[in-house]
Amino acid sequence: MHSTAALNQMGFANLLQQADGVALGVLILLLLMAVFSWYYILTKSMRAIALRGKADGVIGGFWDTASLPDGVTFLEKQPKSEPFSKVALESLHAARHHQQHTGGRLGESMSRSEFVERALRRAIARETGRLETGLTFLATVGSTAPFVGLFGTVWGIYHALIRIGASGEASLDAVAAPVGEALIMTALGLAVAVPAVLGYNFLVRSNSVVIATFDSFAHDLHQFLTTGARVDAPAPAAKK
Repeated sequence: MHSTAALNQMGFANLLQQADGVALGVLILLLLMAVFSWYYILTKSMRAIALRGKADGVIGGFWDTASLPDGVTFLEKQPKSEPFSKVALESLHAARHHQQHTGGRLGESMSRSEFVERALRRAIARETGRLETGLTFLATVGSTAPFVGLFGTVWGIYHALIRIGASGEASLDAVAAPVGEALIMTALGLAVAVPAVLGYNFLVRSNSVVIATFDSFAHDLHQFLTTGARVDAPAPAAKK
């Protein structure tokens, strides 16, 4: 009977009823970490998957157009949130601007190649920054949530020691509630940290693929706008 009562005191419901301000603060902090982590994981993962799925269609569709004006029209029809079309349009507008205003300002005194490259770098840096939004938060949660849970664990053990000192005995009935609080805090800290770490690793890998596609597309655009022709990748050498 004592064992059953002690086990009931180690449950999460009992923790909520008996937790003091410090324990509740730790629980709320872990809850906020979990909510925002899952928000970033889900929204950023869906966006990264969508970008990887649409990249070939946007890039291939642009190169398949009959002329540069047709290519611009194709890009302008893409959603405003589509980053590949935005990068291409900015580089095309930069090339047109340089042609019309050569030498007007310091930036325009650059060569056409340098001016277009500058526009491409700026556009890619902006879109890369948007892709990486939330990664710092996930990394922070993954590294700090276990320690937040550990603080709750230490606080629960501290309460257990106080009960032992007050009652003069170390029976399970006396320390069940604070020990249960300590164990739950440890589990919650890990439960928050592990998804954050896994989500961070997945997003870093997905973003690296998208960024590599950005760089490849930007290289082709730069070559096209400065030489008038797209430089295709060399064909693999035939095996002897």
